[in-house]
Amino acid sequence: MKNTSIKIAALSKDDYEFWLPLWQNYLKFYETSLPSSTIQNTWHSLLDSNVPIYGFGAWQDDKLVGITHVVLHPTTWSSMACCYLQDLYVDESVRGQSIGRILIEGVYNFADEKCCNHVYWKTQESNTDARRLYDNVASLTDMVQYRKNL
Repeated sequence: MKNTSIKIAALSKDDYEFWLPLWQNYLKFYETSLPSSTIQNTWHSLLDSNVPIYGFGAWQDDKLVGITHVVLHPTTWSSMACCYLQDLYVDESVRGQSIGRILIEGVYNFADEKCCNHVYWKTQESNTDARRLYDNVASLTDMVQYRKNL
């Protein structure tokens, strides 16, 4: 079901008070928290044209109901950049209205405009609701992530 009342737009400096609660709920969903200095740095990076991090919002009736953050970066496997969809969150009160799908499609359009060769993301294996959507808008790869925190 396509929700035509949703408008996707780049986040602007005036959106902070709307973005912050969604960002905090996203962090809570993943059972984590960040220092306020990191949250401020994230917000400023989303707005800094010299940093390849971008933020988009899904607006419904002048209310921010979803956010996504993406990072553009080069890759050794192509002469074109790729787009990492790092964060995606839709307010619980409006889930099931295709807003996640619309945000992802907005990222696809943005990445295409920026001449990226692909968009990729990761999620928790147990995030079944999100994975149901992801299975319909992208292909699951067989890659496994390893990580060493420093």
